[in-house]
Amino acid sequence: MNPTSEKLSNLQLELLKVFSRDINEEELKDIRRMLARYFMNRAVKNADEIWNQRGYSKELMEKWLREES
Repeated sequence: MNPTSEKLSNLQLELLKVFSRDINEEELKDIRRMLARYFMNRAVKNADEIWNQRGYSKELMEKWLREES
C-alpha cells in the first residue's frame, strides 16, 4: 500500500493543525519528549489497572523475578 494513500489518524490530523508552522529543533525535541511521556504514562496506568484487577502483589512479582526462564 502506498503510504500517502493511508488515512491519517485523528491524532495525526490534530497535530497537523496545531503544528502547521515550522518549529526549531529544541521545540521539536520537547514535543517528542512530551508525547513519549504521555504515552508512557497511559501504558503504566493501563498496566496498573490490569495488575489491580488480577490481584497481583509485590510478593508475586518478586517470585516471578526469582523464577528461572
